[in-house]
Amino acid sequence: MKFTYKTNGVCSRSIDIEIEDNKVVDISFIGGCNGNLKGIAALTKGMSIDDVIERLENIKCGFKNTSCPAQLAEALKSYKNGQ
Repeated sequence: MKFTYKTNGVCSRSIDIEIEDNKVVDISFIGGCNGNLKGIAALTKGMSIDDVIERLENIKCGFKNTSCPAQLAEALKSYKNGQ
């Protein structure tokens, strides 16, 4: 399943995500720090959505209350909740 998540409080504007059998198949961040976000996408490819959430959900960016990795975790939580 493919879906797009609108981010909040970070430089990236949205995240395009593809999931199959509760595993991350592909992730693409729109906006943000290109190289770092490509790295996050590569590192999470093939991981279960629960593992990605567990590893990324509490990461902060500077003085912000969130980060692009944390927003990815929020996107996956939203997916799990059917939203």
